[in-house]
Amino acid sequence: MYLTEAWLGMRDAMARKLYDAYDWHQAVWELFPGHADDAREFLTRIDEIQGRYRLYIVSRWQPSPPAWWRAPDRTWRTRAIPESFFGHRAYVFQLRANPTRKVVKLDATGQPTKNGRREPLRAREELEAWMQRKAQESGFEVDLTSLRITPAGRSYFRKKEAAGHHAAVEYRGALRVTDAARFREAFEKGIGPAKGFGFGLLVLAPLPES
Repeated sequence: MYLTEAWLGMRDAMARKLYDAYDWHQAVWELFPGHADDAREFLTRIDEIQGRYRLYIVSRWQPSPPAWWRAPDRTWRTRAIPESFFGHRAYVFQLRANPTRKVVKLDATGQPTKNGRREPLRAREELEAWMQRKAQESGFEVDLTSLRITPAGRSYFRKKEAAGHHAAVEYRGALRVTDAARFREAFEKGIGPAKGFGFGLLVLAPLPES
């Protein structure tokens, strides 16, 4: 696995027509030449910080920065994630997620259809329960006394002729690993929906062993 941290000024992003989450999604695919026909093997997170964009990428493939990102005023750093990084028992974490619930859609006979819609969760209790459920599925437990949940607005995108958005929520806190294999899989594959649009990447920092 590789972790990439890249910084890009807003003017540069606009010049490359990186206007929304789908534009960034397409741009990141270009960083992996030779994999256009493969299933996606990367996660991203984009933050706007003091007039610049910070892009995190966690990937199975090593990305190759395009020539236009190698200018002196732009930052690009990729490093392999050592296996020892996954050997800790506890971490502080940050997660930008798109917590939703599925709303059942009924057909003319009153039977549920296969393509129900999803709606965002909003209440604190629902958001906390969502995080606890995802944590259990992903091989860790969240320390609820440390958990901070912050609504982060909407992430808009336009895909071909269709426009849409995802509701963003920031989770911060501490976690304890309960199943190392499932935890590693969650780190690699992400948590929750909209992973192709900058959601689901666990940002981790190990906590000292007690």
